[in-house]
Amino acid sequence: MSQSINVALIGATGSVGEALVELLEEREFPLKDLHLLASSESAGQSLSFRGRQVRVRSLDAFDFAQVQLAFFAAGGEVTRTYRERALAAGCCLIDLSGALSLDQAPCVLPELGVEGLPALTKPWCVSAPTPSAVACALVLATLKPALRPQQLQVAAMLSISTLGRSGVQELARQTAELLNARPLEPKTVDRQIAFNLLAQVGEVDDQGHAQLEKRLAAELQQLLGLPELSVAATCALVPVFFGDSLAVAVQGDADIDLLAVRKLLEAEQGIELVETGDYPTAVGDAVGQDQVYVGRVRRGVSDSKQLNLWIASDNVRKGAALNAVQIAELLIKHYL
Repeated sequence: MSQSINVALIGATGSVGEALVELLEEREFPLKDLHLLASSESAGQSLSFRGRQVRVRSLDAFDFAQVQLAFFAAGGEVTRTYRERALAAGCCLIDLSGALSLDQAPCVLPELGVEGLPALTKPWCVSAPTPSAVACALVLATLKPALRPQQLQVAAMLSISTLGRSGVQELARQTAELLNARPLEPKTVDRQIAFNLLAQVGEVDDQGHAQLEKRLAAELQQLLGLPELSVAATCALVPVFFGDSLAVAVQGDADIDLLAVRKLLEAEQGIELVETGDYPTAVGDAVGQDQVYVGRVRRGVSDSKQLNLWIASDNVRKGAALNAVQIAELLIKHYL
């Protein structure tokens, strides 16, 4: 990419924002000026970028006409508040908050290449899929030549960093209180998360489904190009700081050819297939890495048409920040 652009990063002081800054530098992203933006409470901090300290400024008065692209890595309310202002200024937008519907901002998986891009006109607005959708869709898209999914079940065990920096701080605080035999008072979450597992992430609707679960199902249907695919998704919070783990069961329309499945996974650059008899973990393998780790590849216990997988991925680096930067690289090349 020879074209250099001006970029704004909203939510620069969060975990994902800081990872975005690191990756923009690591990948030598073609930008002229980087504008780091956050709430007024976080303004004034500085982050290191290309050998200098870049000051974080308040988002409130920022003029989006100064930039051609903005990463929205803050909360959903921030995206909903500033989206129209950015687009009206001619600024393209990559949203990482999941606040926008897929009609407003279709999600993109860079590994699918140009063929996987929606039809876009400037200024475009796209979503970076949720980290769980990134990991799961990459694996399933890789397996498409050998597997025609009919049904999909995903149990996503999400690290506390799903809730942002406040979630990480909450797990650390609860752990310290329990280890020191002090009374526990949950704050960021509604009950004990340290040494526990919470079977629900966020509020649920009248049918018992959380918004994150519905979002995961819709993103997988769109990314895989299978709008009628039956998806059952359960998202739980686990007492892990970083890194998500997924238990996936895919129902195909024919007996699963495990040899073909393993060959496809081994050939995909973005996937690390763990040898038979072993399995990956989020903490021991995936955190800090750019690959999605896959293990426990097997047929169903009583159904030879079912494929079972275990997936581990870094939700902050791979699932959020790297994916967003790769989306930007792809779209700059073809649409900017």
